[in-house]
Amino acid sequence: MTEQKSMEINPKTIQNLLDEKKAQIQTALRVCAHCTLCAESCFLFMTRDQDPKFMPSYKFINSIGTLYNKKGRVDRESLNEIRDIVWKDCVLCTRCYCPMGIDIPAMIAHARNICRSQGVVHEFDAS
Repeated sequence: MTEQKSMEINPKTIQNLLDEKKAQIQTALRVCAHCTLCAESCFLFMTRDQDPKFMPSYKFINSIGTLYNKKGRVDRESLNEIRDIVWKDCVLCTRCYCPMGIDIPAMIAHARNICRSQGVVHEFDAS
């Protein structure tokens, strides 16, 4: 069993981290028009047959949005899903463009910080 699997999730820590950027998260979730205009600015979306799960809006809504809406009360499985979104499905290239002004990379980076605070990180194969 790895340390990542044995560490318990601390919802209070997650909530404290969410509170640090509460205004930005609330605004981003409220103003996202689901217009998909951010999609074409994402090279991962464009090179993955335009799979909707690679749209920047999908990534931020299903990472920081999920954490915020659940008030940090998530289980390890949910955090692992978020981990995959914020590390495997996004490289934080900062190319995503939102016509509503949402700073999507900042939202995804914050989701990474929250995952990291719970010992949930992407493990890279060194070979």
